[in-house]
Amino acid sequence: MAIAGVDNEAGTPLLSKTVDGSVDYRNEPAVRSSSGGWRSAGFIIGVEVAERFAYYGISSNLIMYLTGPLGQSTAAAAANVNAWYGTASLLPLLGAFVADSFLGRFRTILAASALYVLGLGLLTLSAMIPSDCKVTNPLASCSPPRFQVIAFFGALYLVALAQGGHKPCVQAFGADQFDEKDPEECKAKSSFFNWWYFGMCFGTLVTLWVLNYIQDNLSWALGFGIPCVAMVLALVIFLLGTSTYRFSIRRESRSAFSRIGNVYVAAVKNWRLSASVVADAEESLGLISHTSSTQFSFLNKALVGTSGSSLDELEEAKSVLRLAPIWLTCLVYAVVFAQSPTFFTKQGATMERSITPSYKISPATLQSFISLSIVIFIPVYDCVLIPIARSFTHKPGGITMLQRIGTGIFLSFLAMVIAALVEMKRLKTAADYGLIDSPDVTVPMSVWWLVPQYVLFGISDVFAMVGLQEFFYDQVPSELRSVGLALYLSIFGIGSFLSSFMISVIDEATSRSGQVSWFANNLNQAHLDYFYWLLALLSFIGLASYLYFAKAYVSKRINTL
Repeated sequence: MAIAGVDNEAGTPLLSKTVDGSVDYRNEPAVRSSSGGWRSAGFIIGVEVAERFAYYGISSNLIMYLTGPLGQSTAAAAANVNAWYGTASLLPLLGAFVADSFLGRFRTILAASALYVLGLGLLTLSAMIPSDCKVTNPLASCSPPRFQVIAFFGALYLVALAQGGHKPCVQAFGADQFDEKDPEECKAKSSFFNWWYFGMCFGTLVTLWVLNYIQDNLSWALGFGIPCVAMVLALVIFLLGTSTYRFSIRRESRSAFSRIGNVYVAAVKNWRLSASVVADAEESLGLISHTSSTQFSFLNKALVGTSGSSLDELEEAKSVLRLAPIWLTCLVYAVVFAQSPTFFTKQGATMERSITPSYKISPATLQSFISLSIVIFIPVYDCVLIPIARSFTHKPGGITMLQRIGTGIFLSFLAMVIAALVEMKRLKTAADYGLIDSPDVTVPMSVWWLVPQYVLFGISDVFAMVGLQEFFYDQVPSELRSVGLALYLSIFGIGSFLSSFMISVIDEATSRSGQVSWFANNLNQAHLDYFYWLLALLSFIGLASYLYFAKAYVSKRINTL
């Protein structure tokens, strides 16, 4: 009987025919020629297209549903959208922990997909309950059936829970299909993150043009029901690729969480040790004196003792800790990112949106320009800009991941400056035509004025979003890559909560003593431009902080694990 990976005649291992650290669906060594690579990644990208179609079918137009059938105020709806999005972006930490410690990525994806279908089904049923609230009059007040509100938010947060298991695991599972020890597959993996985002945005683009129109003009129940069908199809597509997938195997008996936790615990227990004792332990273990070893040197105390940590375990713990400054300084970018599905959409609803005498573009559909600019720019970036940059820098990615992220943050700063200027013009136009007290009358200013800020958001995402995905996947221990991607997503979760908090505080502060809130339901009296200028200032400060920490960042050692 032939043994996988062994030449029967010579009895020598054929390492090139199998992939080290991976097995196939039969739990046998994964054969390189018949598993993984783009053949598997194609199925997984297809799943992401369907999942993003479903997710953005809810999130992109959520503020219009909350201010319409559920009758909420603009400020309350924006805060609720940000709170939900923040929760949906933080729950991947739980999903990634479950995947990396217990179920594995494949089983977690299956369980999350089933929850997704259930949540979308319940959301559709809740939208079928009749409501007297309408979206046409932003100043009208109404109270939808209490059962409808409870059912809607229950289903909404069930979708958030499902996304928490789905999002980090699918992307990490897709990247696992490429062997980073093989030069060609390593290069392909770098492109995978670009084309992953391309597929994700393609699904979003279809959502914004098709589902938003259905939701605004035909039926909210139908607009939520179609994403439910899309998730069923996504699950089928994912299962079709089972025989081609590579499944990572754990190399250590203890989980990465346990190993890293033990390093921190041992360092705390040994905190009173003298520097000489720690130096002796470092020398005996061959820890050389370079930036990687001297950074967070207080953790080196974990090396001392009979149950002391190994060098690889120490490096694992440090690699996670090094991510903290980058994570923190990207939070402002996430706060800026949270504005496109909320206030940008409400702005568009007040402006002239006619394409033909009988057709008006949905305000949420303008978000498609983010996806469209991504879909157009990613091929240019991957096929033109990167090869040119590679010829100068001789780096596989053309530019470093940190340089890529910084470029995206800078572009988001420019987007907020433009957004503030456009809103100032919209307010002036409303004043010039005497529409300050007429929120239900369309401001005679084309909605296409908003396109530049959406396009800049999209190009910014190509740099920052994709860069953050690759960075947090690459810079954590291999067994924690789902958690790494969850940490990336948590940036946007915390950013959304911060945005929600800022909106609530500013709304309260600016509406005191009879003053008009910056986020008044009547946007012609509000001052979104002030809010955008504030975000531009915070974005500039965040960029400066990011550049400082990025310059001092020490990449993890290549031979870790």
